[in-house]
Amino acid sequence: MEKRERRSKKIKRKLLHKYRMVILNEETFEERFSFKLNRLNVFVFSTLFALFLILATTFIIAFTPLREYIPGYSSTTLKRKATQLAYETDSLQQIINVNEQYLASIKKVLTGDVKTVEFNKDSIIEAAKVDPTILVRTSPRDSILREAVAKEDKYNPLLANRNQQYALFSPVKGTITEKYDSKAKHYAVDVVTVKDAPVKAVADGTVIFAEWTSETGNVIILKHNNNLISAYKHNAKLTKQQGEIVKAGEVIAIVGNTGEFTTGPHLHFELWRDGYPIDPTTFIDFD
Repeated sequence: MEKRERRSKKIKRKLLHKYRMVILNEETFEERFSFKLNRLNVFVFSTLFALFLILATTFIIAFTPLREYIPGYSSTTLKRKATQLAYETDSLQQIINVNEQYLASIKKVLTGDVKTVEFNKDSIIEAAKVDPTILVRTSPRDSILREAVAKEDKYNPLLANRNQQYALFSPVKGTITEKYDSKAKHYAVDVVTVKDAPVKAVADGTVIFAEWTSETGNVIILKHNNNLISAYKHNAKLTKQQGEIVKAGEVIAIVGNTGEFTTGPHLHFELWRDGYPIDPTTFIDFD
């Protein structure tokens, strides 16, 4: 027991024993600075200083941009740029998918791979007449509404008579070197004319396609009334863009010799109606 007390007193004495640190001038031995300390003070000061360093380092790493210089930590700017690029890539991919679907639809129209569906506008009423015992009665208000809608549809250009006769403007004047031939799957006429001759719209319509393709060069396609589509290929230059509205006879392109499937300046002209090709010479005089 006494030995333990002696040992504890000895340890306590060592911890609390004071030392004096003096800083002297080496030449004159003049005392410049001095202070007293003991082992306990040194231990406490060292511990507090170590904790301060740990906390300061943690704060720098967590809340300051200096952490970017530590190996293993990514830059905030790089993260922001990566997120931006990922978002732009996803947007571009969606745009590409939409354009591919749009081009596929145009290709189906130009190849005739479109089927028309005839349906009864009054199919709902016809479905209600399955049971002959059911009597469908219309109120006076319903009859007035039907009459008003019929009058509006009568003057609606989008619902015009599909069988009505119409005249088309000649896109160019020239000589037909290759005629329309459905058996050979040449659903167009090739008209040779002078280079840089203006190509004109055959009727009022909207530009639904105006791009360059490797096979047919500069192509422009118009959508007209009565489900009519006209296509103009191998142009040297397009003067209209997709979405623009044009009038009959308005210049939409310049005759050229662009694309792989051409041997000289000419216009490859196609007419489609309801998804089926038709002979352009039936409606247009190219001479």
